[in-house]
Amino acid sequence: MQALLKSQKVAVIRPHNCLNATNALEFERELSTMLAQEDVAGLLVDLAAVDSCDSSGLMALVSALKLAQNLGKGFQLDSVSPAIKIVLELTQLDQIFEISQG
Repeated sequence: MQALLKSQKVAVIRPHNCLNATNALEFERELSTMLAQEDVAGLLVDLAAVDSCDSSGLMALVSALKLAQNLGKGFQLDSVSPAIKIVLELTQLDQIFEISQG
């Protein structure tokens, strides 16, 4: 009998510039596609290169978080800039997202 090891990985996505109404739907699709992959155990969203985020961008992140929870996968925000952190705090989304500074 042959033993199979299934390696699960954490996928990393690095959006750039702004997360807004112009690109939020495409961003949400990209997050969903990554989370739907069988070998992905979780998703890390590296926000280091994101300058701003409006309500559409926030909704894309919230939708992806809900999907990750429904699939039993991890979801984490990383390298959140002070400006984005303020938006998350004002909307109290900092309470639902796992945020690291890596």
